[in-house]
Amino acid sequence: MSEDRYLTFALGKGRLANKTMELLEKIGITCEEMKDKDSRKLIFVNEELKLKFFLSKGPDVPTYVEYGAADIGVVGKDTILEEDRRVYEVLDLGYGKCRMCVCGPKSAKELLQHHEMIRVASKYPNIAKDYFYNKKHQTVDIIKLNGSVELGPIVKLADVIVDIVETGSTLKENGLEVLEEICPLSARMIVNQVSMQMEPERIKKLITELKNHL
Repeated sequence: MSEDRYLTFALGKGRLANKTMELLEKIGITCEEMKDKDSRKLIFVNEELKLKFFLSKGPDVPTYVEYGAADIGVVGKDTILEEDRRVYEVLDLGYGKCRMCVCGPKSAKELLQHHEMIRVASKYPNIAKDYFYNKKHQTVDIIKLNGSVELGPIVKLADVIVDIVETGSTLKENGLEVLEEICPLSARMIVNQVSMQMEPERIKKLITELKNHL
C-alpha cells in the first residue's frame, strides 16, 4: 500500500482517549495537536507518522470503523457488543475495566431463577436481550433507558437492570446489588476489515508493539 496513506484512529471521547494516547506515547506515537486543550479542531494529524486521530462519542466509534471512516478504533467492550458492527476486535488494552451485570434488589434474585416474565431496564438493550434470550432462555420485557438506570427498580418501572458496574457503590446506595455477572469489560482495539487487508504490515506492527508493551 502507498506510503502516503494516512492511518486514521477513532477514539471514544474522555478518559478512554486520554488513556489511549498515553499508551500510544509509550510506543513512540504522539500527536502534539491533541495536547492543545483549547483547540477547536476535529481531526488531529501527525504528518511525520502519517496518522490521523479524531474523537467521537463511544457508540459511534464502531460505526466509523465498520464503514472505513477510521481504520482503527478504541472503545469499550460494552459498546462493541451493543453496536454489533462488522469489525475485527484485535486487542484487549486492559484499562477501563468493569463488568456488565444484572442488578436489582435482593428480592429479585428469585425472579431470575424461575424463568418468569420480568421487566429489564437497560442502556444496553441488545446485550440484555442476548443474555436473557440466548444464554438464560428467559423471556423478558426490555425497556431502554438513557439516564440513571438504577431508578428503574426503585420506581417500579423494572424488576432488574442490566448495566455496567465498576465499584458497585452507586448500587449499594440505592439498595441494589449485583445479581448475575454477564461479562467482564475493558477497552478494546478494533480494526476495519478492509484496512486489515490493505495495510496489514502497519496495523500488525502497531498491534505487536502494543502487545509487547502491555
